[in-house]
Amino acid sequence: MATVGDQLVGYGLVSFSLVLFSYYTVWIIILPFIESDHLIHRYFLPREYSVIIPVVAGLVLLFFIGTFIAVVMWKNQKSAKKSA
Repeated sequence: MATVGDQLVGYGLVSFSLVLFSYYTVWIIILPFIESDHLIHRYFLPREYSVIIPVVAGLVLLFFIGTFIAVVMWKNQKSAKKSA
Protein backbone atom coordinates (compact mmCIF):
# COMPACT_ATOMS: atom_id res chain seq x y z
CA MET A 1 0.00 0.00 0.00
CA ALA A 2 1.09 3.53 -0.72
CA THR A 3 1.73 5.81 2.20
CA VAL A 4 -0.06 9.11 2.66
CA GLY A 5 3.07 10.96 1.49
CA ASP A 6 3.19 8.89 -1.71
CA GLN A 7 -0.46 9.60 -2.37
CA LEU A 8 0.02 13.33 -1.84
CA VAL A 9 2.95 13.37 -4.25
CA GLY A 10 0.87 11.43 -6.77
CA TYR A 11 -2.08 13.80 -6.42
CA GLY A 12 0.27 16.75 -6.77
CA LEU A 13 1.80 15.38 -9.96
CA VAL A 14 -1.61 14.61 -11.44
CA SER A 15 -2.88 18.09 -10.52
CA PHE A 16 0.20 19.74 -12.02
CA SER A 17 -0.21 17.71 -15.21
CA LEU A 18 -3.89 18.64 -15.51
CA VAL A 19 -3.17 22.34 -15.00
CA LEU A 20 -0.32 22.24 -17.53
CA PHE A 21 -2.44 20.34 -20.07
CA SER A 22 -5.36 22.75 -19.63
CA TYR A 23 -3.13 25.82 -19.97
CA TYR A 24 -1.44 24.46 -23.11
CA THR A 25 -4.76 23.39 -24.64
CA VAL A 26 -6.31 26.82 -24.13
CA TRP A 27 -3.11 28.48 -25.38
CA ILE A 28 -2.93 26.46 -28.59
CA ILE A 29 -6.53 25.64 -29.49
CA ILE A 30 -8.74 28.38 -28.07
CA LEU A 31 -6.55 31.49 -27.98
CA PRO A 32 -6.15 31.87 -31.78
CA PHE A 33 -9.91 32.39 -32.06
CA ILE A 34 -9.98 35.22 -29.51
CA GLU A 35 -9.15 38.77 -30.59
CA SER A 36 -5.55 39.74 -29.86
CA ASP A 37 -6.50 42.78 -27.75
CA HIS A 38 -8.63 40.69 -25.37
CA LEU A 39 -7.65 40.63 -21.68
CA ILE A 40 -7.01 36.86 -21.66
CA HIS A 41 -3.94 37.23 -23.92
CA ARG A 42 -2.08 38.85 -21.01
CA TYR A 43 -1.97 35.48 -19.21
CA PHE A 44 -0.27 33.55 -22.01
CA LEU A 45 3.17 33.63 -23.58
CA PRO A 46 3.59 34.57 -27.28
CA ARG A 47 2.65 31.81 -29.72
CA GLU A 48 6.27 31.17 -30.78
CA TYR A 49 6.88 29.61 -27.39
CA SER A 50 4.12 27.07 -28.00
CA VAL A 51 6.53 25.28 -30.32
CA ILE A 52 9.86 26.15 -28.71
CA ILE A 53 9.02 24.94 -25.19
CA PRO A 54 7.87 21.40 -26.16
CA VAL A 55 10.84 20.98 -28.53
CA VAL A 56 13.33 21.99 -25.83
CA ALA A 57 11.56 19.79 -23.26
CA GLY A 58 11.67 16.84 -25.68
CA LEU A 59 15.37 17.34 -26.35
CA VAL A 60 16.12 17.53 -22.64
CA LEU A 61 14.08 14.35 -22.08
CA LEU A 62 15.94 12.53 -24.85
CA PHE A 63 19.26 13.69 -23.39
CA PHE A 64 18.39 12.31 -19.95
CA ILE A 65 17.11 9.03 -21.39
CA GLY A 66 20.27 8.64 -23.46
CA THR A 67 22.46 9.47 -20.46
CA PHE A 68 20.60 6.96 -18.30
CA ILE A 69 20.98 4.21 -20.91
CA ALA A 70 24.68 5.00 -21.36
CA VAL A 71 25.33 4.87 -17.60
CA VAL A 72 23.45 1.58 -17.20
CA MET A 73 25.28 0.01 -20.14
CA TRP A 74 28.64 1.26 -18.83
CA LYS A 75 27.97 -0.18 -15.36
CA ASN A 76 26.85 -3.51 -16.83
CA GLN A 77 29.96 -3.69 -18.99
CA LYS A 78 32.16 -2.78 -16.02
CA SER A 79 30.59 -5.47 -13.79
CA ALA A 80 30.85 -8.08 -16.58
CA LYS A 81 34.60 -7.44 -16.84
CA LYS A 82 35.02 -7.91 -13.07
CA SER A 83 33.24 -11.27 -13.05
CA ALA A 84 35.14 -12.59 -16.09
